[in-house]
Amino acid sequence: MKVSPYRWVILVVFMLITMSVEIQWLTHAAVLRPAEVFYKGQFDPASFLNLDFLAVSYMLLFLIMSFPSSYLINRYGIKKTLSWSSAAVGFFSLGKALFATSFTGVVVSQIGLAIAQPFILNAVTALTVRWFPLAERGLAAGFSALAQYIGIIIAMLVTPALVGSNPDLASYGSGFERMLWIYGIVSLISALAVIIFMKELPDGYELSDQDVRQDFGKGMLSILKNRDMKITIILFFVGLGIFNAISSMTDSISEHAGVKDSDGLIGGLMLIGGIIGAIVLPILSDKYRKRKLFLVICLAGMVPGVFGLSFAGDLGLSPENIYLLLLASSFIIGFFVMSAGPIGFQYAAEVSYPAPESASQGTLLWIGQISGILFVSGMSIDNHSHLGSFLVWFAILSVFSLIAVFFLKESILISSENA
Repeated sequence: MKVSPYRWVILVVFMLITMSVEIQWLTHAAVLRPAEVFYKGQFDPASFLNLDFLAVSYMLLFLIMSFPSSYLINRYGIKKTLSWSSAAVGFFSLGKALFATSFTGVVVSQIGLAIAQPFILNAVTALTVRWFPLAERGLAAGFSALAQYIGIIIAMLVTPALVGSNPDLASYGSGFERMLWIYGIVSLISALAVIIFMKELPDGYELSDQDVRQDFGKGMLSILKNRDMKITIILFFVGLGIFNAISSMTDSISEHAGVKDSDGLIGGLMLIGGIIGAIVLPILSDKYRKRKLFLVICLAGMVPGVFGLSFAGDLGLSPENIYLLLLASSFIIGFFVMSAGPIGFQYAAEVSYPAPESASQGTLLWIGQISGILFVSGMSIDNHSHLGSFLVWFAILSVFSLIAVFFLKESILISSENA
């Protein structure tokens, strides 16, 4: 394919909109208690439409919109679909700011953002195939994942500094209008950057026979019949599901292990590990032209991390050492599992060719959302009484995944590509 220096502009604007939509996902997640004060009397805490719904809406609507968004990406291309979805991100982000004092207005805007998100996340491999040579696609996918993690970190660490989050001060529960306006303006700028700078293909690039993809329906059928895709779907069901569950339940896991206060560092170190891993391992996968090998490395690294989180409280350690083990385990899980995502997405796109890239990635993200919701629900019911059992099963499933990954075949596309 024609290699254009403009590909880095494409990647940067895509990273900006990815970061923005992830920030919008968790605008209230790190400041739920101050938000309860700010929106007091506007919602029933016992109802489904409470503050938790703002984050849950993203997961629920991803399940509904994942395959339609993949179809539309394949049908209309990345320029149109990313422009449409980015416009929606800008519009509804400003809606959250304009109606910041109305819980109903914030919920409606959040639903609009949740509908737009799959169009962005499912476009990663479609974008890398159009703009990056095979030797750089793991890198491009890794930086796209990096943008997600940066967005989450900003939402978790910056948001408390933008609102009144200290219960000992009179400002407690204030500042949400300012916070939402700051994030709204950032999202609008990101959306405009996509609309202005996004292109479908490099200038002068002519489609070859290798660029032709199956229609979406035929592509999905071929994906479901593909042996390596079946294994990869199982791996994402387990790996992404475990990661989603652990990242959603870090405080509860800490409590189960006997740690009273994690200070947010367990989840934070997981994201920091993921950022480092998403940069390092996909680059190495491109450099050495191996996908399977690095998926094996990722899943082998995941095993001790999951075991550490699962059994930290059962080893007879002091509370301080339990806490240190949890921190180390979370970093390991983040480093290996979060870097497995971009490598796995690129592997799936290569082994399922000529199925649409958006279809393979959408399938993997969808199955990971399903398992994540199932795992989190199971760990949460009956006041977390089954959390310990789920952690034991996570340890068993991590070993199963490590065994299963050896049955994958190496991507023929990357192994046969000239250096």
